[in-house]
Amino acid sequence: MIDTGPNIVPLGESAWTVVLGDKISRALHQRVTGLMARIASARLPGVIEIVPAYSTVTVFFEGNAKAIRTRLDEICHVERNEVAEPNGHAEQSEAAASRLHTIPVVYDGPDLSYVAEQTGLSTEEVIRHHSEPEYLVYLLGFAPGFAYLGDLHPALVLPRRSSPRTRVPAGSVAIAGAQTGVYPLTTPGGWHLLGSTPVRMFDPAREPAALLRAGDRVCFEPVG
Repeated sequence: MIDTGPNIVPLGESAWTVVLGDKISRALHQRVTGLMARIASARLPGVIEIVPAYSTVTVFFEGNAKAIRTRLDEICHVERNEVAEPNGHAEQSEAAASRLHTIPVVYDGPDLSYVAEQTGLSTEEVIRHHSEPEYLVYLLGFAPGFAYLGDLHPALVLPRRSSPRTRVPAGSVAIAGAQTGVYPLTTPGGWHLLGSTPVRMFDPAREPAALLRAGDRVCFEPVG
């Protein structure tokens, strides 16, 4: 059973956060992306950005906070009723909007053998378990274009590195906890590096600059 929500709470003086639940799940995230689309289509005056996360949608705005809150209440009321009496339309709408990306990966990362050792798997099994699932983009954060992808195969779930690297190359494909992702820029990082991809996850000259968005799906294809 998923949380029914939503609850609207302030985030400072110029943002409202709509809380739909308190866990990570695909069903709950489907509500997140659906609500985000609903708010965007309402074209509320003063809204400057809508940011989805695992179980929340944050609306940043300029102007009258009370007026924005009133409209959000109305939108959330409709969303709550649809959850209580599902008819399949929301699921169909999101499925149509979700994009599938296939990202080639050379599995030669410096932590591949370590992950195999820690999980009791062979490197071939690590690669297979990582490349077989179709991942969901839950949110973008940490660095421009960095997408948190789930859900990782249970056999690969490991805590972050005890000592983060000061430099992780752009394009590094990594895992931590129950998630995986691709470093879009060269940054410090504490995830386990399984391989790399030539695909540019973030390009300021591209529109949009980030390749992935919340609600998209990702498959990794072993190459090389």
